[in-house]
Amino acid sequence: MSTMEIIKEIEKLPVTERLFLIEQTLKKIRSAAVYDQMTLVAEDLADEYRTNKELTVFSNLDLEDFYETR
Repeated sequence: MSTMEIIKEIEKLPVTERLFLIEQTLKKIRSAAVYDQMTLVAEDLADEYRTNKELTVFSNLDLEDFYETR
């Protein structure tokens, strides 16, 4: 289905359904944009964590046993 065919079908809908369609479409677009931004930032931070030893200094303790004191 082409874009123009979709638009013609949407125009046949009642106004409330068109508004609902627009709202849902905008939510999906915003969600995808936020996901893309978060993915880019996570990739940048992953490189930083791989190369900057100051950020991973405490990971040396990961294999140590943890004992809670009370």
